[in-house]
Amino acid sequence: MTPPAAPPPAAPPRSAEPPPSATAHGVYVHIPFCAKRCDYCAFATFTDRAHLIDAYLDALVCDVERAVAAGMPRATSVFVGGGTPTLVPAEGLARVVRAIPVAPGAEVTVECNPDDVTPALMATYAAAGVGRVSIGVQSTVAHVLASLGRAHGPAAVAPAVRAARAAGIDRINLDVIYGAAGESLDDWRRTLDDVVALGPSHVSAYGLTVEAGTPLALEPTRHPDDDDQADKYDLADEVLGAAGLANYEISNWARPGQECRHNLTYWRQGNYDGFGSAAHSHRDGRRWWNVRTPERYVELVAAGRSAESAGETLDAPTRRLEGLQLRLRMREGVPTSAFVPEDLAEMDGEGLVAVRDGRATLTRPGRRLANAVALRLRA
Repeated sequence: MTPPAAPPPAAPPRSAEPPPSATAHGVYVHIPFCAKRCDYCAFATFTDRAHLIDAYLDALVCDVERAVAAGMPRATSVFVGGGTPTLVPAEGLARVVRAIPVAPGAEVTVECNPDDVTPALMATYAAAGVGRVSIGVQSTVAHVLASLGRAHGPAAVAPAVRAARAAGIDRINLDVIYGAAGESLDDWRRTLDDVVALGPSHVSAYGLTVEAGTPLALEPTRHPDDDDQADKYDLADEVLGAAGLANYEISNWARPGQECRHNLTYWRQGNYDGFGSAAHSHRDGRRWWNVRTPERYVELVAAGRSAESAGETLDAPTRRLEGLQLRLRMREGVPTSAFVPEDLAEMDGEGLVAVRDGRATLTRPGRRLANAVALRLRA
């Protein structure tokens, strides 16, 4: 946009964004073990460290207990991710979950690989206080799963959902990915229809991204197409919305009241503690992250030392801007004062944002171009 010839008039006082809830406190637990790395995955996961599992789970319990003794608040949400949490012994993971003190009504989620889910596994999780699972479906079309480098087959998904419900775990998120090489729009529609038929309370749908150092990155012919992904995003919003799952963050849809409280803590810049290798933590503008490998994490915890690798403290303007960028992605949007008025008017005219009651929210086209819209935010 061409800057005005004369300085613009002074902006009116900006609307204050609500601070994150003082009572919200998240706990993230990272399980870094996988049987096979997916072609698109750049997470801190390892396929050759299964011999460390028992020692790693012991280290997690010890680390959590030390944090509790040092005054860590009760968690309002717990999220166990990876990696593949369902790859480790269920009782061992349950012991870690039980070590975390939780507030009444806390949301406790475990990521699950469909192939690993059994009624006994879900029963063990439920007995430990797990009330929500996130199942990595990715696609219900076999050749798309193969294109993604996934190990499970489509037939594993429905039994996994049934096993969770039989154990009393009714809050079920299904993760899906669109944009794989060879995935047609009809393939994607089939996945969406299959997911909706399972009646989940929450769906996360992510466009495939190319991360450096992954097998996908080395094969340009398999890279996703932007226009194709835009069409598939629109289809996801139509199908999921028609099924009663409302979009509340760019890549997340939920039934009323079933939004992921743990992720909301992230997106609202709340505080959280991370346990395990490569886990991240945040406390009032300071964030830090642990050593990347499980063996180093085990060594440090066993020696009574901190597993922190590095960290940073955000200055006030940076923290405000990040807060606006995160809220822009959400249904609640941002105050209109977060944009220069001329920019806001232009984006409103282009149909990228909707302005109402002093707030600007992304439209569906705006969600597809969220990064471009976010560049116009001001702290």
